[in-house]
Amino acid sequence: MAEEKKKIPLSERLRRKYRLVILNDASFEEKFSLRLTPGGILILVSAITIFMSFLLTSLIAFTPLREYIPGYGDISDRKALIALSLKADSVEQLIQAKNEYIENLQNVLSGNITADTSRPEKNAEKNNQHITIKPSKTDSVLRQEIEQEDKFSLTLSNKNGASGISGYFFFSPVKGMVTHSFNMAEGHFGVDVVAKENEFIKAALDGTVVYAGWTANDGYVIQLQHSNNLMSIYKHNSDITKNVGDHVKAGEPIAIIGNTGESSSATHLHFELWYNGIPINPQDYVLF
Repeated sequence: MAEEKKKIPLSERLRRKYRLVILNDASFEEKFSLRLTPGGILILVSAITIFMSFLLTSLIAFTPLREYIPGYGDISDRKALIALSLKADSVEQLIQAKNEYIENLQNVLSGNITADTSRPEKNAEKNNQHITIKPSKTDSVLRQEIEQEDKFSLTLSNKNGASGISGYFFFSPVKGMVTHSFNMAEGHFGVDVVAKENEFIKAALDGTVVYAGWTANDGYVIQLQHSNNLMSIYKHNSDITKNVGDHVKAGEPIAIIGNTGESSSATHLHFELWYNGIPINPQDYVLF
C-alpha cells in the first residue's frame, strides 16, 4: 500500500476531493460541510495573498501611511527642502557680497588701496594721432543731400499729409450712398453717407472714445482717438452706445444713425478723418 501511495502523481493528489465537516459535539449533528481539493486550497491561498499584497501596496503608496516608512518622505517636504536650500544659497551669496563690501571699505579707510592706476604708454597715444575724425568730401556731399531732402520733405503732401496711414485697413462705419463728398474749400471736412434708418454706426479703427455728447449744430457726436495721431468723428447720430474712455475695436457698434442737429436735413452719417490735425478725405481710405 505504501508503494502504491508513492506512485500517485502530484497532479492527481491535488485533484483529490476532501470534505470539511463541522459537527455538533453533543449530538454529532452536521452543521456545515465543504468539499475541498488541495489544488483549490492552494489557488485560494495564492489569490488571498496576491490581493492582500496589492491592498497593502495601495495603502502605502496612496495614503499618508507612507510617511511612516523610513526614507520615504512627503512631496511637500521635498519642495520645502528645495526652497530652503535655494534661500540658503541666496543668503550665502548675500553674505559673501557684504563681506567683500566691508573688506573693500576697510581697505579704503586704512589707505590700503590697490586699484589699477596704470596708464597707456605714450607710444600708443602717438599711434592714434594720425586718425582724423573729419568727414570726407563724399560724406559731406551725402549729408548735404539728406539735409536738403529733409528740409523740403513732401511726406505730408500726398493725400493731405496722410501717407503715414496708407497701410491701415479702415472698417466702413456704415454701408450706404455718399451724397456729399469731402470738400475742404467749402468747409465740408468729411463725407455724408445715407443709409437705412436705425443702422448701427461702427468704429473705423481700434481706438478710444474721447468725446461722446450733444451739440446744437451736429446733434449726437462721438469722436475716437486712434494710433498714429489719427482721429475719426461721427455726427448726426440718433443715439450713442459708448462713453468717454471706452476702448473700441474696429467694426464695433458705437452709435445709431440719425437726423439730429440743426445742420442735418435727413437721416445720414457725417464721417470725418483727421490726421496730425489736418482733415483728410475718407473716401481715399474707406469703401462705403
